[in-house]
Amino acid sequence: MSAASTDSPLTIFGMADAPERPQREGVPERAAPAEAIDPLVARAKAGDAAAFQALFRQHRDSVARTVHRFLGPSADLEDVVQDVFVHVYRSLPSFRGDAKFTTWLYRLTANVTKMHLRRARSRPRFADVAVPEATDDATAGRPDELVERNERVEALYRLLDRLSDKKRTVLVLHDLEGLGAKEIATIVDAPVLTVRTRLFYARKELYAALAEEPALAALMERFLAELPGRPTESEP
Repeated sequence: MSAASTDSPLTIFGMADAPERPQREGVPERAAPAEAIDPLVARAKAGDAAAFQALFRQHRDSVARTVHRFLGPSADLEDVVQDVFVHVYRSLPSFRGDAKFTTWLYRLTANVTKMHLRRARSRPRFADVAVPEATDDATAGRPDELVERNERVEALYRLLDRLSDKKRTVLVLHDLEGLGAKEIATIVDAPVLTVRTRLFYARKELYAALAEEPALAALMERFLAELPGRPTESEP
């Protein structure tokens, strides 16, 4: 059984894995030739301010979603998003099209967010501000369910804080963003097997942390029945 085949413990929190984007097995992502770079990206790369503003508008929401999924409930969301695009502006002239622009943007977003997390761990923590994701009409009128979901999300990110940056990155990109192992390998500059191994152990450590949290026992009892499987010691 491969490392990535293990079911995610995020199911316990009522947060199902994001569907993985379809990829062709055995076909690696090829470097894009310079002429294949999106025209908008090419203009922004050349210093066109209007093109960069259009690029910001086009990708701002997806970057904010990714940052939120890395950070969890945080008052720093907008600051980190702005920091990502400052780095995009500074680094774009060196973008060669060796990978898709969105893959490059994921890499930069992950790196900036990791830097923020490291700084946050080194300073006092006073309060968090919830940044809820969009809800559908089915849950919009149920404040009790929203409160319960927020509690699960806060608990999840407390446990994610125990993971190493490398494991947290692949877990968020795979289980929350729905990226495939091959694209994640490009983002984190590591072999696909390494990505799958990090994902396996990230999930395993998250399960272990759940077992050590008495306060989460009720959540585990309620959601464990929905979980198709759990990692075992015999798995690689």
